[in-house]
Amino acid sequence: MRLLDAFGEALPPPEMSLREIAERTGTSHALLRYHFGSLSGALAAMLTAQRSRDNETLLRTALQGTFDDLVAAIWRTYARPQQLSRVRGFFHVVGLAAYEPDRFGEFVESIGDLAEALSSLAEHEGLDTDEARNVAAATVAAMRGLLLQEVLAPGTCPDDAVALILRMKEGGSDPRSDGER
Repeated sequence: MRLLDAFGEALPPPEMSLREIAERTGTSHALLRYHFGSLSGALAAMLTAQRSRDNETLLRTALQGTFDDLVAAIWRTYARPQQLSRVRGFFHVVGLAAYEPDRFGEFVESIGDLAEALSSLAEHEGLDTDEARNVAAATVAAMRGLLLQEVLAPGTCPDDAVALILRMKEGGSDPRSDGER
């Protein structure tokens, strides 16, 4: 994809126009509008393609490692300072997709890929299917929440975020299980 070649691991900032992106990629504004509809559509397509490529690498980790290994690999992939542009772009597109999920269908569908891999590993490590799914969903939500915190308030994310997330997993799936219902 020409867009990925032109921007590498980064994303064009939301204030960049499709005309500017077309110039940078050596294509026409009309062609970008035809394929993606808008800047937001182009960002969603880029994020989907970047995350698909990342997921190939991360899923190889999943095949060779544990739930904890995959969580650490996901965090290393997205928490690096070089990824800040992509993380910001992700939350930008997620916000738009919250209002128009049908317009961002492929992007929305791709969001659950890593949760599925985590769920499979958790189940392989002894959790029942529902608990594995819940642990995976909570883990992904915690990582995304911490990434959002880092976008909004840089430097406030705990250094040991992965350890914190993994300790939550060890605590069990139902925090009310101690009789406080």
